[in-house]
Amino acid sequence: MIFRSTFFPYYGKSNKRYRHKVLIGVGCNVGNCVRRFKKLFLYLNSLKFIKIVQTSILYKNPPFGYLEQEDFINTLIVIETDLAPIQLLHFLLRTEKKFRRKRSFKNAPRTLDLDIILFDNLKIEKEKLTIPHPYFKERDSVLVPFSFLK
Repeated sequence: MIFRSTFFPYYGKSNKRYRHKVLIGVGCNVGNCVRRFKKLFLYLNSLKFIKIVQTSILYKNPPFGYLEQEDFINTLIVIETDLAPIQLLHFLLRTEKKFRRKRSFKNAPRTLDLDIILFDNLKIEKEKLTIPHPYFKERDSVLVPFSFLK
């Protein structure tokens, strides 16, 4: 199911001030995800080291991996930043914790999941960071919202 909400979709403007353009996947299936996404947008928009350029529609879809959980709501956020990939990863992990993400087991239900999908045209393969995201071309949770980006 595709739907819209405050800030989703959002079409801002690139100001070319930042060096990097990044596509972030956002997911949630615990609590009021739509309200949480709005709070995430406002939080990210308040930061000086990130510029939100665009967001996609919201997409409700079934879980994968661990199936005994609620459906997910997913979206994409396009940002510009001067952070290096590993710095951005650490920032996103801290942001997940700020929004009460708990990592109890692989593919567990979550209040917020933030994944770096693309970072410029970089290819990185490290233990804790792979860019592009290794499964993004296989996931409707990325492909459907991506089709709505301009």
